[in-house]
Amino acid sequence: MAPVGEAAALVLVAVLWGSTGPFLRTGAAGLEEVRRQGRLQQLLAEIRFLGLNYKYMVPFLLNQGGSLLFYLTLASADLSLAVPLCNSLALIVTLVTGGLLGEDIGGKRAVVGMLLTILGVTLCVAGS
Repeated sequence: MAPVGEAAALVLVAVLWGSTGPFLRTGAAGLEEVRRQGRLQQLLAEIRFLGLNYKYMVPFLLNQGGSLLFYLTLASADLSLAVPLCNSLALIVTLVTGGLLGEDIGGKRAVVGMLLTILGVTLCVAGS
């Protein structure tokens, strides 16, 4: 069985990764309208647009905090537990957060998929 602290840290990583995805999408709205001549000027204009947009930067920094926590947790966590737990739970959190924000999450099939994912993660955690 995985230590409770490690499992909690991995769940927190999944929540940070999953919940920020839909907010990153909404925060990046309008990026397509940034137009500059030349590739370098276009790149710099897009970086400026995103870097000065708090609706993008707050979720981005939270997401990166999740990545840092994941990196730190990997020092002691079992990889066969950490990777599937974080990635599958992040997917579920992304779908739930997107649904709460009004995004189309796929209906009943998505709910069945989330339940099966939760069952698989539970078996993975119980088996380690």
